[in-house]
Amino acid sequence: MLQIGIVGLPNVGKSTLFNALTKSKQANAQNFPFCTIEPNVGIVEVPDTRLAPLAEVAKSGRIIPTAIEFVDIAGLVQGASEGAGLGNKFLAHIREVNAIAQVVRAFSDENVIHVCNRVDPVDDAQIIGLELILADLATATKRRDVTRGKAKGANAKEFEKELALLDELILHLEQEKPARQLVVEDEDKRTIVKELCLLSAKPMLYVVNCDEAMQDVSATVAALKAHDSAAEVITVSAKLEAELVDLSSEDAAMLLSEAGMNESGLDKMIRAGYQLLKLQTYFTAGEMETRAWTVPANTFAPDAAGVIHTDFVKKFVKADITNWEHFVSQRGWSGVRESGKLQLVGRDYIIKDGDVCYFHIAS
Repeated sequence: MLQIGIVGLPNVGKSTLFNALTKSKQANAQNFPFCTIEPNVGIVEVPDTRLAPLAEVAKSGRIIPTAIEFVDIAGLVQGASEGAGLGNKFLAHIREVNAIAQVVRAFSDENVIHVCNRVDPVDDAQIIGLELILADLATATKRRDVTRGKAKGANAKEFEKELALLDELILHLEQEKPARQLVVEDEDKRTIVKELCLLSAKPMLYVVNCDEAMQDVSATVAALKAHDSAAEVITVSAKLEAELVDLSSEDAAMLLSEAGMNESGLDKMIRAGYQLLKLQTYFTAGEMETRAWTVPANTFAPDAAGVIHTDFVKKFVKADITNWEHFVSQRGWSGVRESGKLQLVGRDYIIKDGDVCYFHIAS
């Protein structure tokens, strides 16, 4: 399951946002630094308006959306890479997630303490970004020292590529650039980078936490994109999201409309997370269930089938494929066949977002 870690300086609203996203009160959202110590975990169904019409046509007994796991991680302070605050715990928890959603504060409230006594979203991002980079610098330097030791003697040549990469990576990090901005073309070198599990290599989503009026923060968004061109940036109001939790869907939609918004913070974060990680959704639809499945972009049909069951990768024979809109408009598989909207594909077919799939598997 996709895991997104919610991070930020203390008191920027990340626990409030987590509680709103997960419709829970798991995370301690009190007004003091480090009110979150152990990470809180919440599983959220991914909203998808395509599921209901698919299920209606297939006469499915149930609908199963795909899901995302949000992890609310303890607040970070300057010096975390050297153990300040809850730094070591914080960094260990970040290492386990697929992507980072960093909440930066754009709201002003004199009753909510900011650890730096000021509101500056870009500076918030720089503080945390630098701590991740410094932690990675220590990791890369340690790996280089170990590799240099191995490279002594007759087998030195086999470590040349790794040492060249580590030298390049360390220079990049010393310039205070995150590892995700380092372009690595060589496949062997990419494998080495992946082995290092670098924190600053993880995809980054900046979540600008505004006040309820959702004031214009276009300059802040532009500055964050300039600060980290490889990241995504969205704006939310954690306080507004918290108010939406207890409302009916109709009242929530009305409140969003009054705030000049057409989607919730959860929808924004999921959409941005999928873009960031280059993910897409395909569907299976039958009498038993209609279900959404998440796969990376450019996934071949056998590997997509393997998400359902690992045995299906080897036992894959072929697949019936149609777009979800064709499935709905033609009222299911028989209509799709009659209208010529059905594709019969083999192992080299690349799954597209919105595909409805029926996999033929060898017995």
